Amino acid sequence: MWHQQEIHFPEMPRGFHHVTDDIARALPCLADCSQGLLHLQLMHTSASLTLNENTDPDVCLDMDAFIRRLVPDGLTYFRHTLEGPDDMPAHVAASLLGTQLTLAVLDGRLALGTWQGVWLGEHREQGGPRRLLVTLTGCSGQ
Repeated sequence: MWHQQEIHFPEMPRGFHHVTDDIARALPCLADCSQGLLHLQLMHTSASLTLNENTDPDVCLDMDAFIRRLVPDGLTYFRHTLEGPDDMPAHVAASLLGTQLTLAVLDGRLALGTWQGVWLGEHREQGGPRRLLVTLTGCSGQ
């Protein structure tokens, strides 16, 4: 089986956001997949995807604090500044963390570890709505 679709996320505040449940809800066909792979591709260059802690919200806050300190807004040596002081740092953060994930699917659900969840990292103050292209491939039934 093959299935491909876009998932649309509304504009979110800067920081990291758990989106695992949003992805699963948008993909009812996931329940028909006994084993496979789900590829996630964020269609933007100033936001990211990562797999990380899904329980303690402080982890998202700490990750955001770390990324902001690693690549702060307004660094004077950046040349790409026409779109604001947060734009080039957002591109760097997205490149460091990545914009794609491939996850295993097992028995109709994402095969994640006990504490794992998918995060969308919004690295701009006003990044706008985000699009995620998902591609599911696998076997249906047994």
